[in-house]
Amino acid sequence: MAILDISSMSHSASSVKDRITAKLATALDPLALEVVDESHHHAGHAGWKPTGETHFRVKVVSASFARQSRVARHRAIHGLLDEELKGGVHALAIEAKAPGE
Repeated sequence: MAILDISSMSHSASSVKDRITAKLATALDPLALEVVDESHHHAGHAGWKPTGETHFRVKVVSASFARQSRVARHRAIHGLLDEELKGGVHALAIEAKAPGE
Protein backbone atom coordinates (compact mmCIF):
# COMPACT_ATOMS: atom_id res chain seq x y z
CA MET A 1 0.00 0.00 0.00
CA ALA A 2 1.39 3.37 -1.00
CA ILE A 3 1.88 6.25 1.38
CA LEU A 4 -0.57 9.05 0.72
CA ASP A 5 0.73 12.26 -0.77
CA ILE A 6 -2.01 14.88 -0.55
CA SER A 7 0.28 17.76 -1.48
CA SER A 8 -0.54 17.32 -5.16
CA MET A 9 -4.31 17.08 -4.63
CA SER A 10 -6.54 19.97 -5.64
CA HIS A 11 -8.88 21.44 -3.08
CA SER A 12 -11.58 21.48 -5.75
CA ALA A 13 -11.42 17.75 -6.43
CA SER A 14 -13.43 17.01 -9.54
CA SER A 15 -13.53 13.24 -9.81
CA VAL A 16 -15.35 10.99 -7.36
CA LYS A 17 -12.05 9.24 -6.63
CA ASP A 18 -10.42 12.56 -5.76
CA ARG A 19 -13.32 13.55 -3.49
CA ILE A 20 -13.19 10.19 -1.69
CA THR A 21 -9.43 10.49 -1.25
CA ALA A 22 -9.64 14.08 0.04
CA LYS A 23 -12.42 13.34 2.52
CA LEU A 24 -10.72 10.27 3.96
CA ALA A 25 -7.32 12.01 4.12
CA THR A 26 -8.76 15.00 5.94
CA ALA A 27 -10.92 13.10 8.42
CA LEU A 28 -8.71 10.10 9.20
CA ASP A 29 -5.15 11.47 8.97
CA PRO A 30 -4.09 8.11 7.51
CA LEU A 31 -0.63 6.58 7.54
CA ALA A 32 -1.56 4.96 4.22
CA LEU A 33 -4.49 5.44 1.88
CA GLU A 34 -5.31 3.87 -1.47
CA VAL A 35 -8.52 4.50 -3.41
CA VAL A 36 -8.99 2.33 -6.49
CA ASP A 37 -11.74 2.74 -9.10
CA GLU A 38 -12.75 -0.84 -9.93
CA SER A 39 -15.73 0.10 -12.08
CA HIS A 40 -14.26 -1.48 -15.20
CA HIS A 41 -14.49 -4.89 -13.47
CA HIS A 42 -18.26 -4.50 -13.12
CA ALA A 43 -19.31 -3.61 -16.67
CA GLY A 44 -22.92 -4.60 -17.20
CA HIS A 45 -23.58 -5.26 -13.50
CA ALA A 46 -26.05 -3.41 -11.28
CA GLY A 47 -25.09 0.19 -10.64
CA TRP A 48 -22.42 0.27 -13.35
CA LYS A 49 -22.26 3.28 -15.67
CA PRO A 50 -20.22 3.61 -18.86
CA THR A 51 -18.57 6.72 -17.39
CA GLY A 52 -17.14 4.68 -14.49
CA GLU A 53 -16.65 5.87 -10.91
CA THR A 54 -19.34 3.56 -9.54
CA HIS A 55 -17.32 0.81 -7.80
CA PHE A 56 -14.40 1.59 -5.50
CA ARG A 57 -11.98 -0.18 -3.17
CA VAL A 58 -10.57 1.76 -0.22
CA LYS A 59 -7.53 0.60 1.74
CA VAL A 60 -6.73 2.78 4.72
CA VAL A 61 -4.48 2.57 7.77
CA SER A 62 -5.29 5.11 10.48
CA ALA A 63 -4.63 5.44 14.20
CA SER A 64 -8.27 6.53 14.53
CA PHE A 65 -9.25 2.88 14.00
CA ALA A 66 -7.39 1.63 17.08
CA ARG A 67 -9.70 -0.30 19.38
CA GLN A 68 -12.59 -0.04 16.90
CA SER A 69 -14.47 -3.04 15.56
CA ARG A 70 -14.55 -3.76 11.85
CA VAL A 71 -18.20 -2.66 11.78
CA ALA A 72 -17.39 0.65 13.50
CA ARG A 73 -14.60 1.33 11.00
CA HIS A 74 -16.90 0.65 8.05
CA ARG A 75 -19.65 2.82 9.53
CA ALA A 76 -17.19 5.67 9.99
CA ILE A 77 -16.07 5.49 6.36
CA HIS A 78 -19.64 5.19 5.10
CA GLY A 79 -20.55 8.27 7.15
CA LEU A 80 -17.68 10.26 5.68
CA LEU A 81 -18.65 9.22 2.14
CA ASP A 82 -22.43 9.54 2.52
CA GLU A 83 -22.72 12.12 -0.26
CA GLU A 84 -20.77 9.97 -2.73
CA LEU A 85 -22.73 6.83 -1.82
CA LYS A 86 -26.01 8.66 -2.37
CA GLY A 87 -24.71 10.32 -5.53
CA GLY A 88 -23.72 7.42 -7.74
CA VAL A 89 -21.17 5.22 -6.00
CA HIS A 90 -22.82 1.82 -6.15
CA ALA A 91 -20.24 -0.31 -4.33
CA LEU A 92 -17.49 0.39 -1.82
CA ALA A 93 -15.10 -2.34 -0.68
CA ILE A 94 -13.29 -1.32 2.51
CA GLU A 95 -10.07 -2.53 4.11
CA ALA A 96 -9.66 -0.37 7.23
CA LYS A 97 -6.85 -1.12 9.68
CA ALA A 98 -5.10 0.44 12.64
CA PRO A 99 -1.29 0.73 12.54
CA GLY A 100 0.38 -2.61 13.19
CA GLU A 101 -2.53 -4.71 11.97
